[in-house]
Amino acid sequence: MNLPLVISPQQLSDALNQHDVLVVDLSSSKHYQSGHIPSAIHMDPAKLLRGSGDISNKIPLPDQISALLSELGLTPDRHIVVYDDQMGPWAGRMIWTLHGIGHNKCSFLNGHLTAWTTAGFPVETTENEAIPSQYPVTQKPGYLADIPYITEHLGDPDHIVLDVRSAAEFSGEKIINVKRGGHIPGAVNYEWTRALISTDYPELRPAEEIRAELAALGVTPDKTVITHCQTHRRSGLSYLFTKHLGFDKVRCYDGSWFEWGNREDTPVES
Repeated sequence: MNLPLVISPQQLSDALNQHDVLVVDLSSSKHYQSGHIPSAIHMDPAKLLRGSGDISNKIPLPDQISALLSELGLTPDRHIVVYDDQMGPWAGRMIWTLHGIGHNKCSFLNGHLTAWTTAGFPVETTENEAIPSQYPVTQKPGYLADIPYITEHLGDPDHIVLDVRSAAEFSGEKIINVKRGGHIPGAVNYEWTRALISTDYPELRPAEEIRAELAALGVTPDKTVITHCQTHRRSGLSYLFTKHLGFDKVRCYDGSWFEWGNREDTPVES
């Protein structure tokens, strides 16, 4: 299959009967059971988190990713299409995880199940079972940012930190489960839902509109963009939309503010 990164319901419908297309629903179990895209396999999005250690929201270890993808029945030659019921953060984080192991045969359903049903396509309630596979995983460089990488590039004009939390979190007015509020020095704030048509219809806005808003903040494709939120859920969508806009150099800080704001040795602006 030769599907783009972001696909429409019509494009998915046209590809749905191809044996090498795997559709994965990252919604809640209740949402999946109430209706999903035909043939879609359900996946608990919490499996996109390491789930252990001081910062449990970091990317899973390679053996965890291998077990997850094998459980889904993914193979290196299959094309995977993902969607969720959270307006895109989980599906975006899944795309980042796949890109980070070199699996680029992946697409994000624009508008999720809302767009699918609005377009008149059917849903089913059958719980589909995956046929397990064996997917060996090797993580690729260039997709992850950590504290040493960020601190090394603070003030570097070729790098920019894109913080997609709310304005209140960015300013430090609102503090969630961390010792310190505020933001990484030099970071710019673009609240993640700004990229959507609306929270009721979670389709991405036209690319040129998002690109212009990011450019006004200094977020341009010539720079390395480091994106994060509180736990690298919301910033899953910012990874997705920057890649959709043609940004080649995008890294995600998976520790996000939950790690940075709980440290004593990380610089903070507010």
